[in-house]
Amino acid sequence: MIKKALEYIVGMSEPQVLEINGETYSDKGLHRICHNPKAQSIELTTLTSLVEYIKAGIDTMDGKMIIHVSSPECVRLYSMLDLDRVREYLVEVNAQIPEFRYGRYMDHESFLIALQSKFIPNDDRELLLKFTGTVENGTVSQYGDDGVTQKATIKTGIASKGEAVVPNPVRLRPFRTFVEVEQPESAFVFRMRQDSDGGVECAVFEADGGAWKNAAMENIKKYFQLELSDLPQFTVIS
Repeated sequence: MIKKALEYIVGMSEPQVLEINGETYSDKGLHRICHNPKAQSIELTTLTSLVEYIKAGIDTMDGKMIIHVSSPECVRLYSMLDLDRVREYLVEVNAQIPEFRYGRYMDHESFLIALQSKFIPNDDRELLLKFTGTVENGTVSQYGDDGVTQKATIKTGIASKGEAVVPNPVRLRPFRTFVEVEQPESAFVFRMRQDSDGGVECAVFEADGGAWKNAAMENIKKYFQLELSDLPQFTVIS
């Protein structure tokens, strides 16, 4: 108790500031009081909601603001630098994107459902749906597989079957960014294999080196530039 009392008394004393060899020292830890407090950021989920927030003029903002497209799934709204060289972080928008397991095999039925619910229709999606919907269980490994081309047996009619090459590569448009902008189309490697019970498993592997991310971020940037064209104080960067 005596030790704590002494520490309390010492803490109440004025700090001593000394100049030694041109350097300034203090015998107590000093904490600078911020003269420009920051607001807590708002969390949103759509690009539309951010545009509505900006145009509503609910909160006071600096003369110039920055909209930073930090990723295909995240956008942030910042102020200019203040007197302390600090930016105010007002809004963060995070996209709600359906989960899809790229690069992981899934059973035949789950893959078909995912293709229809998490990918935008295009020619290659329809090709995959047709192929995987008619492939015969237990036939994927009966034919040659050189790592690039696979073959399998597909049902070509009520009682007829035929040998077919697994389509590869394919160009697909999955939901991977905000729904307000165009979903980039990119290349995927499509693979099939048999599970332990002889059933068919399918997977798609991303094959564009992440180029779709740049395309998605550019689409988001163009969206804001169009929607906020009458508000030149907002600068959009990606």
